[in-house]
Order: sequence, then structure tokens, then C-alpha cells
Amino acid sequence: MNYPYDFEAKTAIEIILYIAPKVAQPTFHTISKMMYFADKAHLEKYGRFICHDNYLAMKHGTVPSGTYQILKMVRGDSFIPLSTTDQASNAFTVEDKSVVKARRPANFDYLSQSVLECLDNAITQYGHLSFRELTELSHDTAWESADENDCIEIEQIAATLANSEDLLEYLSNPHP
Repeated sequence: MNYPYDFEAKTAIEIILYIAPKVAQPTFHTISKMMYFADKAHLEKYGRFICHDNYLAMKHGTVPSGTYQILKMVRGDSFIPLSTTDQASNAFTVEDKSVVKARRPANFDYLSQSVLECLDNAITQYGHLSFRELTELSHDTAWESADENDCIEIEQIAATLANSEDLLEYLSNPHP
């Protein structure tokens, strides 16, 4: 099943800015895991991912692919269309290859109450965990369903959730 929404890069930038100052280690890895756990909660409760990103099964767990491209672009080793490049580069920097430093606060116009709720819950529950602990937690059955560096199907992520049958039915008949 194809996810029926387009990735929202501007929202992803604001999410990065929201997460970075709130976690112990604001690295690509930690930010990716906070997004994954928040997205799972948002999918379970509201039927969609926060910024409509796709997830990859990478060596150290699940990674939001569009967001990862933005992070890599600011680091200097990926290409994103120019409007997003300028927005991301003006929003944050990357130090020591993977540490994100916000240049400004997050713009809450892009972050709904449901998004903030799921992000805050993920940060509270997982934001203090180590690299190893976050990697192990994100090596769930959805991650196991895909080959390394391949896309994880949304159905596989939905299948890890308590309301998976209802959610899978909803996803097969979306109302964007």
C-alpha cells in the first residue's frame, strides 16, 4: 500500500528544532528515533504520520528518510531542493558529523496539538536513552520486515500497534 500523503519537509524541519533542545543527545540517531516513536503513537491515535515521512530499516534502527536527507543536507552531504535547503540551513547546524544545534526555536504554526502530544510523550519516554537502547527499541518487527536500507511498509509499522486491524482497514481506505 502506498502512503497517500506527500512528505512535509517544512514540518520536519520544525520537528527537528522541537526535539533537539529537549533530548540529552540531539544527534541524527536520537532525533530519528524520537520521530519514529512519536510517529507510531500518532499513527495509532490519529491514523497518520506527523510529517508523512517514510521509514527506512537502517543498521541502527528505523530512520525517517526525508528527515534524514534534510539532516544530511545541512551537514553537507545530500541534496534537497533549494527552498528546503535554505530553510533547513537557517534553522539548525550540524556539529561533529551528527549533533544538531538549533539556530532558532521551532515554529509552532507547523506543530498541531496532536503532534506536540506525541512528540512530548516520545521525548519523555525515550529522550534520555542511550544509542544502544534506542537502537534496540527501534529494532521492532516493522524494522525486521524490511531489508537493510529498504523502506518499511506502513502496514508493517501499523501491525506493531494495539489497534492494528482497525488501523490497517483505515489505511486501505484513507480519507486525506
